[in-house]
Amino acid sequence: MSTNKNLYHLGHSTYRCEYHIVWTSKYRGKVMADMYIKQELKRMFKYICKWKGLEIKQWHIGDEHIHLYIVVPPKYSVAYILQVLKGKSSAWLKKKTKKLPKGSLWSRGYFVTTLGVNEFMIKKYIENQNKYKKELPRLF
Repeated sequence: MSTNKNLYHLGHSTYRCEYHIVWTSKYRGKVMADMYIKQELKRMFKYICKWKGLEIKQWHIGDEHIHLYIVVPPKYSVAYILQVLKGKSSAWLKKKTKKLPKGSLWSRGYFVTTLGVNEFMIKKYIENQNKYKKELPRLF
């Protein structure tokens, strides 16, 4: 995956799939207040991103919630990426520390919104397509 002015490329696609994702710990408990847990989460997220070809543009790990500004290749759904991030990080943290409560670490839900080119720019781009259209030679 290479980047060129905010565009990403795979074998047969060019994309810019950027998301702001937020999720919380179960019952909004302050389970991530410990610096060790925050560092382990960051390490785990970096590992998952390398493994899946994701890019974290920015993040914030609060005491009870996480914000990620992340680039996801179009071959993955946001739901799948969250399943991997939440599942792997929960299992890893529970294995590494005894400080966490039993049961689920993360709440079931999440918030997601897309980021990227704004609506005005897209409308203008589509409107102007005829200006750049090449005339095809007439066959008859």
